[in-house]
Amino acid sequence: MKLDILAIGSHPDDVELGCGATLAKEIAKGKKVGIIDLTRGELGTRGTAETRDEESEEAARILGVTMRTNMEFADGFFINDKWHQLELIKQIRKFRPEIVICNALEDRHIDHGKGSKLVSDACFLSGLLKVDTKCEEDEHWQEPWRPKAVYHYIQWKNLHPDFVVDVSGFMELKMQAVMAYKTQFFDPKSKEPETPISSKNFTDSIEYRARDMGRLIGAEYGEGYNVERLPAVDSLFDLK
Repeated sequence: MKLDILAIGSHPDDVELGCGATLAKEIAKGKKVGIIDLTRGELGTRGTAETRDEESEEAARILGVTMRTNMEFADGFFINDKWHQLELIKQIRKFRPEIVICNALEDRHIDHGKGSKLVSDACFLSGLLKVDTKCEEDEHWQEPWRPKAVYHYIQWKNLHPDFVVDVSGFMELKMQAVMAYKTQFFDPKSKEPETPISSKNFTDSIEYRARDMGRLIGAEYGEGYNVERLPAVDSLFDLK
C-alpha cells in the first residue's frame, strides 16, 4: 500500500491536534493518508493505553485515513537509536509516502522533540541502499525509499511557521477527531486529575490558534509547519 502522506505522532492525538485539518483536506482531494503513533500514551495522567487505542481508532475513522498503526514504543522512554530507527524505516519503506509529517522540532513534552528527530533521521536512513530491512509479512528485502519532504507540525509552543496551510472548511472535522479522545480533553463531568490539555482553555485554543494562523495568510483557518530544508517552487506565481 503506497501512501501520499504519512503522519506520525509520539502519542495518540498528536497528529489530530497538529495537522488534523490538513489531513482531512488532503483526504477530501483523494490523497491516501496514513497515521503512525509511536507510543500508546500509556504514561498519560488521564485514561489508559486501552482507552487511547479505542479513541485513536475512532479519530482515524472520523478523518477517513487509509491506515493507522502503533509502534508501541515506550511512552516517555523511547530513544533515537538504531533499533527504533530500523523499526520506523520498515514502515517508511512499506508505505513509501511522498510526504511525512511529524512532531514539532521542539516542544514542552520531551517525547515531541525526540519523536521529531527520530522520524527525521529514519526518513533519511530509509533512502540508503546499504541499510538492510525486510518486510515483516513475507521476509522479502525492502527497497530503499526516502520521502520527498518531511514537515513538522506545531504543538504546544508558539513556534514561528515556515509555511501555513489554508484549512478553512476542515476545522469542524478536525475538532471531531480531536474530541474523539474523550479521556484527554475538557469534560466538566470527568473526575480524573486536571492536566495542561484537559482545560476548556486548551480546547478553545485549538480553534483560536488555527484562526490566528489563518489570519497570517488571509484565510479563516490555518495550520502551520516548520521545515528542515527550504521548499522550492518553479515560479513566483506558485506562491499565494
